[in-house]
Amino acid sequence: GMGIGGGHDEREQTLNQILTEMDGFDPRVNVIVIAATNRPDMLDPALVRAGRFDRRVSIPLPDLTDRESIIRIHANGKPLNQDVNLPLLAKKTVGFSGADIENMLNEAAIIAARTGKTEIAEADLEEASIKVTLGPERKTLQSEDERRVTAYHEAGHAIVATFLPEMDPVNRISITARGGSLGHTSFPPERDRYKETKTRLLSVISAMLAGRASEDLVFGEFTSGASDDIERATKIARKMVAEYGMSELGPISFKGHDEESIWLARQMGEYHTVSQETASKVDKEIVKIVEGAYKKAKELLEEKRELLDRVSAKLLEKETLSQEEFKALLK
Repeated sequence: GMGIGGGHDEREQTLNQILTEMDGFDPRVNVIVIAATNRPDMLDPALVRAGRFDRRVSIPLPDLTDRESIIRIHANGKPLNQDVNLPLLAKKTVGFSGADIENMLNEAAIIAARTGKTEIAEADLEEASIKVTLGPERKTLQSEDERRVTAYHEAGHAIVATFLPEMDPVNRISITARGGSLGHTSFPPERDRYKETKTRLLSVISAMLAGRASEDLVFGEFTSGASDDIERATKIARKMVAEYGMSELGPISFKGHDEESIWLARQMGEYHTVSQETASKVDKEIVKIVEGAYKKAKELLEEKRELLDRVSAKLLEKETLSQEEFKALLK
């Protein structure tokens, strides 16, 4: 904490105890104190000044080589099928943390055991990775009309993602409910990316809004199912304008505070980081990016309408399409 909101809460006592212990070590004794946090921006200045926790080691998400090593550690003792390719699995788990990988392998073992297998197969790992990222399957009784809307929504995502530049290939499309969604389309990154281009970010926003565009094109109606897509697309557009300088406003940072630290910023009197006039310009640029991406997605779906109908019909028939099945429909 930052010492705001009362000086005798539990965090203050913990902080004082840590500082007392650190200062109490005999300087002749070789003791190194190591601590970890996932919110370094929230650390009290008393902790990070010179002589205390003054060295920082940033640990990012594991890269390809790291993931393969982590997979081998957590796969140790688990009966994997000989067809399981660990280097390929490491490529498929871009963006996974060490904990995600452990969770995925444990889930795969549970899935294999439930189906009476003695070995973990490739399909079990595939299902486990989806379960870790999107949640378990839900038995939701949808009407035929709702299933049709969901099928067109997911088909829209897949088709737009396929025909836009710098997008990763579609790995799976499903109208089976998971977590809070009624369906999902996954196009996991093929490789670790440390920088994003403006072209790719615009493509990602178009792919996210393609479900809404598909509903509009086919049914002339909007549903609440696109709310999460719209929220994520708007967040990317805001970052493009306010942080990455990818708009007509130029290479200027208009970054305010994120939602988690708005309360703290208000307490410190720093909430208004830009003028109202500038904030209005930023909002207009965000709207321009999102509307342009939506228009592009809708135009592409109009052009590929026959394919959209074909993929939707197949989804209604099978509920889940693999990468190979989707590619066959494209041909």
